[in-house]
Amino acid sequence: MIYGKLVAGILGFAFTGSLFGGLLGLLVGHWFDKGLRHSLGFGSPEHLAEVQKVFFDTSFQLLGQLAKADGRVSEEEIAHAEEIMRHLGANEEQRQQAIALFKQGAGPDFQMEPVVSRFNELCQGHRQVKQALIAFLISLAMADGHLHPAELELLQRVATLLGYSAAEFQRLVQMVEAQSHFHGSGATAPASTDHIADAYVALGVNSSVSDRELKTAYRRLMSENHPDKLIAQGVPEQMIKLATERSQDIQAAYELLKKERKKT
Repeated sequence: MIYGKLVAGILGFAFTGSLFGGLLGLLVGHWFDKGLRHSLGFGSPEHLAEVQKVFFDTSFQLLGQLAKADGRVSEEEIAHAEEIMRHLGANEEQRQQAIALFKQGAGPDFQMEPVVSRFNELCQGHRQVKQALIAFLISLAMADGHLHPAELELLQRVATLLGYSAAEFQRLVQMVEAQSHFHGSGATAPASTDHIADAYVALGVNSSVSDRELKTAYRRLMSENHPDKLIAQGVPEQMIKLATERSQDIQAAYELLKKERKKT
């Protein structure tokens, strides 16, 4: 794509009457073409399909790494990966593919950095897709009820490669963990002091925020986890169920806080 360089170069020369002006125009046009290519490329069906495939592959390869992080990969962990695919509603072919990727990620020759770098390259400028991957991995690592130090260290490495600071990663871990405490609770969540504290953490705010600020935080999180938006940005449809469940947990936390605030 050279249209931006061509037009900007001609205009630069015409307005300045100098070779320097023409070269400056070419430089501006180059950056315009680069941005246009990125914008059009990410929105194309071909690129979207590529992002979806890389998201799927990266997720289950890294899940294999997580299983290996705390020692030997057990049969129970492989069975857990299969259960995840069943939970997501994947067909038999997708389940077999996921297990193959899981075993590849748990293998002795697997190199994490190139895999994450490839994902990062495809999703450059689309932080929401990167966050969806990290949140997905955190949720799966916590599925056995706790997060091992070795798993946490590996997840931190992944987040760093994706451009997250240590503080940003820690905040996301706290939010995902707090949100998991509302899983399946709906509007009947108990209003204990600890649960109320969890609700604030789940929404990424502190208890001193106003009702308006609380609603803003809630709406932002719901928007970030909206299925249509995630699919449009490259999250595979098989994994949308996890985002939907996370939205339900966020909503349960928000409803609890709304109910508690009406009492005061």
